[in-house]
Amino acid sequence: MARTPLFVALLAAVNCAAAAKWKGEVKKVDGATYQCKCYSDNSCWPTNAEWNALNKTVGDALQIAIPPGAPCHKMLGNSTTSVYSEAACAEVKANWINEQWLTDHPIANLWPLYTNNTCLPSDDPSIPCTRGFYGEYVILAKTKEQIKTGIDFARERNLRLIIRNTGHDFMGRSTGFGSLIINTHSFKDVKFLKTYSGPGNWTGSAALVGAGVQGRELFRHAFAQKPPVVIVGGECPTVGWGGGYIQGGGHGPLTSIYGMGADNVLSFDAITVNGEYVTANAEENADLYWALKGGGPSTFAVVVSITVKTFPEVPTAGTIININSTHTNDSAVLNKGFHIFHNLANHYTDNGMFVYFELGPGPGRLHIAPLVGPNMDEMKLNEVLKPLFDQLDEAKIPHDRHTRAFPTFFEFYIDMFEDEQPNQNSIVGGRLFTRKDLDDGADKVADAIIFASNNPTPNNVGLSVGHIVDPGHGVPYADNAINNKWRNSSSFVITNVIVSGLESWDEKKQLENVQTNVVGKRLREAGPDGATYVNEGDLNEPDWQQSYWGDKYPRLLEIRKKWDPKGVLYTKTTPGTEDWEVLDYGTKLCKKVS
Repeated sequence: MARTPLFVALLAAVNCAAAAKWKGEVKKVDGATYQCKCYSDNSCWPTNAEWNALNKTVGDALQIAIPPGAPCHKMLGNSTTSVYSEAACAEVKANWINEQWLTDHPIANLWPLYTNNTCLPSDDPSIPCTRGFYGEYVILAKTKEQIKTGIDFARERNLRLIIRNTGHDFMGRSTGFGSLIINTHSFKDVKFLKTYSGPGNWTGSAALVGAGVQGRELFRHAFAQKPPVVIVGGECPTVGWGGGYIQGGGHGPLTSIYGMGADNVLSFDAITVNGEYVTANAEENADLYWALKGGGPSTFAVVVSITVKTFPEVPTAGTIININSTHTNDSAVLNKGFHIFHNLANHYTDNGMFVYFELGPGPGRLHIAPLVGPNMDEMKLNEVLKPLFDQLDEAKIPHDRHTRAFPTFFEFYIDMFEDEQPNQNSIVGGRLFTRKDLDDGADKVADAIIFASNNPTPNNVGLSVGHIVDPGHGVPYADNAINNKWRNSSSFVITNVIVSGLESWDEKKQLENVQTNVVGKRLREAGPDGATYVNEGDLNEPDWQQSYWGDKYPRLLEIRKKWDPKGVLYTKTTPGTEDWEVLDYGTKLCKKVS
């Protein structure tokens, strides 16, 4: 039936009325007007009947979002229903620094600063517990249809939508006040292909990996193949490989020989913000394919599975080096040792190596664990590291070191990498230093990292977590959203201003300023040719568009406007979020409209 002008006008009026119904409040801040998402204190918030209908549609997969510490408290906010349980509280306490337990939880964040730390485990159940910056409801999705339903519900009702895979997130992007959360952690299927048949020009082996598969379990699956294979993944075992890791770029122990994780993606299966199932690869939805490879987590679509290149297993050797209080309490000696070690960064990457190190917290500790030598045995690694060993010995830097070799990368990884300890609080920043930065001023770079790792404020120690890595060594060029600075990288460091997490809002803002304009300024000055990393950086990074993505940003912004023009998805400092702010002390997400 043809649509008459009157019919079209009436339809437009109905749509406008429906849209108006779901608008949140309007806020004016510093002369600007903001239109907010819909929250529970707004009339547009879904009724209990609507939430119940959603739960029925997703097959009872909808749950109230309960913070992991809540079972230790008699009340959760103003709720009339107690979640207190002595047994459950004991389980929480026993697992509070257990990464796997936390990533398996429906909503937990491994780094809790951006949850507002308002519901921590306690020995006193009468202490108040509030939801803080966690969401209101979570869909524990096990099917694509459940994800689609959640996206549709959030889009139609103007709710803040959070995609939560593992909660392994330094930057608070896995949580959001008053949101509807879709948890994709259960998408664990992995299928290996001996030969990939396209599209694209890759004809080697590949794997189809569900969005919820984590780093170490993916390595286990790969090693179980006959013959065993490897996949580029992160050094941390619990990282959500198919989520933010790939969508932010993804570096790891094999990056210097095989490139970034996103460099090796062949195809995505995803669900758009309009609830459409799509495949994105070299031939189909090629712009989305390009953007999902490093353009930012939870930015363009919700990824369900990824097809990725696999490679033959490789023999791998590693060396661990420690300089700490058992060797010396002289900070000048330790700093000299760090200079010797870090000034050789270009040498390590010239040989296809990856190095993980920690400097701090505070003065007195350098932990290099490990220097990774893919395709090396012990003799070869010792030969490559001879300049390091000789300089440490000549300078009489006291330390301990040991080297081991393994027939496969997987056996090396299981033996020589260490798990992180979650539920720590810090204001995070970072810097990617290029080979040019090291060539032009290696001592200046080392001094900046030492500064960040000691006492960036009189009352706060620092900690730097470093990764010496160059994806350009193995993959000089890749057609994706990753900042081109990575193709000439040498060292990437995550800096931390350690906090308690219980500081006031003003104190937190002051410490964020220290990270950005004291620590970060020192890093930027030491590495003027460098950049920052999408997944592990400063949320207040100046000129973040250029710093995170360089000349890729204009295309990313264009793609974002095409695939999510209304901002159904949001994570801070990702393409297209320039006009969005989280107002009211970290709570309500609002868009500037004038």
